Formats: sequence, structure tokens, C-alpha cells
Amino acid sequence: MTMHWNGDVPIYIQLYQQVIQRILDGNIKEGEALPSVRKVAAEYQLNPVTVSKAYQMLQDGQYVEKQRGKGLFVKSGAPHSILEKERASFLCTEWPLILQKISRLKLSVEELTRTSKENQ
Repeated sequence: MTMHWNGDVPIYIQLYQQVIQRILDGNIKEGEALPSVRKVAAEYQLNPVTVSKAYQMLQDGQYVEKQRGKGLFVKSGAPHSILEKERASFLCTEWPLILQKISRLKLSVEELTRTSKENQ
């Protein structure tokens, strides 16, 4: 599998965000093991240190826990914790910018919902 990395954001952060998204989407479930550092490094052709940094961020956020000799596992309650954090982040940083753009473009709620339904 080939991954296209954004040159403006460190790869370890992008990898961290990808794991967060996979947990939120239910592709990695509570209690499930993350792929090993070596496996991810080989699959994406990354330095293992890069993968380790991303995994350390997941441990620092208390979303995964290390089980000695087995690897990293998604902690119970991690999807809920991630969802709460991501919602708060969205509402504080992204949503105000979206609202400004909607206002600047003079879009109505009806236009937004109609367009949203057409694109589903």
C-alpha cells in the first residue's frame, strides 16, 4: 500500500491522525492490537523511529496501552475519549472558520442541506 504524505505536516503526526481516524471509524476496535512498528515501517517504507513517535503519541493520549511482549492495544473507552477530543477540537478550531465562510458566501441553511442531500 502506498501512502501519500502531506509535506507540510510531520509524517509521525499524519500517521497518528490516521490511527485516530481508524479507531473512530471502527476499523481498529477496543482491545485490538495495533500493527507492530516494524510492520507499519515496512508497509509504508518509513523509519521505525517515525512509527514509534506516532505510537508514543497514542500512548501519551492514553488511547493505547503496551502489553509487555504482545504490543500495543486500544484501551477500553478510547473511541469515546477520542470522539470527545476530536469534537471539541473541531468546534473550537475548524467550525468557526466554516461559519465565517458560510456567512461570507451568504449561504442559507436550505442551500447547505439541499446540497448535502444531493451529495450523499
